[in-house]
Amino acid sequence: MLNDLTVVVLAAGGGTRMRSKTPKMLHALGGRSLLGHVLAAVAETSPRSVVAVVGHQRELVGPHVSGLMPDCLLAVQEEQKGTGHALRVGVEAAKISSGTVLVALGDTPLLTGRSLRDFVAEHEAAQRAVSLLSGDVADPTGYGRVVRDEDGEVLAIIEHKDASPEQLELTEINSGIMAFEAGFLLDALPGLGNDNAQGEYYLTDLVGLAREAGLMVGAHLLDDVVQTEGVNDRTQLASLGRLLNDRVVERWMREGVTVVDPATTWIDVGVELERDVTILPGTQLLGTTSVGEDSVVGPDSTLRDCRVGRGATLTRVHGQSAEIGDGATVGPYSYLRPGTRLGADGKIGGFVETKNAVIGDGAKVPHLSYIGDAEIGEGTNIGAGTITANYDGVAKHRTVVGRHARTGSNNTFVAPTTIGDGASTGGGTVVRGDVPPGALAVSSGPMRVIDGWAEEKRAGTAQGEAAAAARRTPDDHDVTDPSSQPPARDLG
Repeated sequence: MLNDLTVVVLAAGGGTRMRSKTPKMLHALGGRSLLGHVLAAVAETSPRSVVAVVGHQRELVGPHVSGLMPDCLLAVQEEQKGTGHALRVGVEAAKISSGTVLVALGDTPLLTGRSLRDFVAEHEAAQRAVSLLSGDVADPTGYGRVVRDEDGEVLAIIEHKDASPEQLELTEINSGIMAFEAGFLLDALPGLGNDNAQGEYYLTDLVGLAREAGLMVGAHLLDDVVQTEGVNDRTQLASLGRLLNDRVVERWMREGVTVVDPATTWIDVGVELERDVTILPGTQLLGTTSVGEDSVVGPDSTLRDCRVGRGATLTRVHGQSAEIGDGATVGPYSYLRPGTRLGADGKIGGFVETKNAVIGDGAKVPHLSYIGDAEIGEGTNIGAGTITANYDGVAKHRTVVGRHARTGSNNTFVAPTTIGDGASTGGGTVVRGDVPPGALAVSSGPMRVIDGWAEEKRAGTAQGEAAAAARRTPDDHDVTDPSSQPPARDLG
C-alpha cells in the first residue's frame, strides 16, 4: 500500500572534490551507485511518488535514475543555489498538495529503508511541521549543528560556516535528511532567504520559519549515525565502502555462510548466497553473483554476475557472466568469460580460458586450453593444450564436440567443425573438417629425424657445441644414431 508520502532525492551537486569525470552520485559502492543505494532505501518506504532533483551532468544522472526507478520524476535544478532551492524545484515538479515530504540526499549509501520508515513514522505520529534526522558524532566538522533550548526543543540548525565558536562545540549534527508537513512546506518555501556566508538557500532555514510560526519541530536521533554519512571525496568513498562491506559480510556469516577471512573478502549487495557456502581469503563476489549450498569459492577468486550451483569448487578463478553447475570443479587459474556454461560434475582446469562455451554434464577441459564459441557434449574429455580456432579475421565460427568424445593433446579445432559422439582425435591433430561419430582423426604424419641438424644449422652456438660434444662422447643417453631409435609409428 502506498503512503501519502512524497520523497525528494537531492542529486544535483557537482561533487568537485571527487576530481572525476563521473558524476559523484554515479560512483559505485558495493556494486551499486551511491544514488542507487539511496533509491533502494527510498523504495522501502512505499512512497506515493519520488522526485530526483538533478543538475550537474544531468545527461548522465537522469538516465541512470530512470533505469533504476522508471516511475521516478526528474526535476532539473539549472543553477546550484543551495538545498532549499533544490527542494523547491522538486516540490514544483511533483505537484505536492498534501501528506508528508521526505527529503533524502543522493550520496548517503549506508542509509537503510528501515531507518527512513521509522523516521517518517515518528514525524507523522508527533504531527510535526518539521523533523530532522540527527546524530551525535565525535567530530562534527563540516556538519550543520542542531541547536536546542534548555528544554531540549530544537531551535535551529546552524551550518558549519555560519556557526559561532560556541555552536561549533555542539556535537549533535543534522544529517540533511528531513521530513515536512506538506502544507507548511508549500507556505514556507517562498520565504526562504539567502542571507548567509554562502549566499545560498538553505533547507535548514525552514526550521527557524516553523519555530517563528509556532509549529512543532523535532529531531529523530539515529543511533547508527554512520548511516547518514555522505561521500565528498575518494577517501570517504573508500571508508564507507569498507563499512558497507563489513556489514554485508557479517550479514552472510549470520545466515550460515563461512567467510574465512572477512578482511580480504568483498561481497556486493546484489550477491545471493545459500547456507554452508565457504568463501576463502582474497575472494570478490560481485554484481548479481549467486552461489549454491556447500560450494567453496577461493582463494583469490573474482566472480561477477556468475551463477554457481551446489557443491561446486572454484579455486583461483576469474569469471564473468558464467554458469557453473552442481558439483563442478573450476581452477586453478581459470578464466571464464561471458557465455560460459559448465554442466553438473564438469571440470574446467588450470590455465583454461572459455568464452561463449557450453560444456556438458561430466565433460572436462582439464589443462591449458582455449574453448571459445563451442559446445562440448556430456562426458567428453578435451586433451591438454586444445585450441578452438574460432575467428577467421572477419567472423566467429562454432565448434561442436559430441557426447563421450576423446580428443588428444595439442589439438586445434578450425571452426566451423563438428566432432561426432564417441569420436577421438590423435595428439597434435589439426581438425579442419567434420569427424564422424566413433571415428579417429589424425593429421600428423610419421616423425622424421634429421641427423646432424644442430651441428650444421646451429654451428658456433651452445646448442651446436653440445650436439658435437655428445657425438664425440657417446653415452647411455646418446640419441644421435637414428638406427638406434624405434621405428616411427604411422598413426594414419
